[in-house]
Amino acid sequence: MDGIWQSLMQPGIPVLEKILRPVLVYVFLIVGLRLAGKRELAQLNPFDLVVLLTISNTVQNAIIGNDNSLAGGLIGAATLLVANWVVVRWSYHHPRVERLIEGTPTVLIDGGRIDASTLAAEFVSVDELSSAARRQGLLSLDDVERAVLEPGGSITFVPKPTTTRVRRHEELVSRLVAIQQDLAALRGDLGRRDAATP
Repeated sequence: MDGIWQSLMQPGIPVLEKILRPVLVYVFLIVGLRLAGKRELAQLNPFDLVVLLTISNTVQNAIIGNDNSLAGGLIGAATLLVANWVVVRWSYHHPRVERLIEGTPTVLIDGGRIDASTLAAEFVSVDELSSAARRQGLLSLDDVERAVLEPGGSITFVPKPTTTRVRRHEELVSRLVAIQQDLAALRGDLGRRDAATP
């Protein structure tokens, strides 16, 4: 029993190394994802999703080293949580640092016009942008007044005042009003006929 407890709680590498490894990987990933662009965070296509899913497996050995102990894993996890807590709190109180780490929003569509050069710089295709617009309830990019690629990778859409959906709704309402008016006129005619017949 003592042997099992010792193998669970005795890290296979020094504790200082166990703390340094996750911190260095954390910093590398922040810098790497920042340099890779917002698209990596947005998971706009299956290739980006595969990259994000395999990164964790790729850096696993760099984080834990030659250590499979429970204590080593807990130390590594606690170090990552503390490092993230420190970075989030620090960047919250220092907006410049937050902009440096997270980046700034990028306008993809402004005034209803697609900025092709910005799309190319962010590696976002028109098809991916259209798909994101549809997920947010817009029928097409013709309905978009403004689209912004946020630092976290999501895309915010501002619809035009009269989108296709609004136009269709207004058209249906006007047709219903016309039908109501026609029905009222028919009822009036029927009423006059009934009154005229003895």
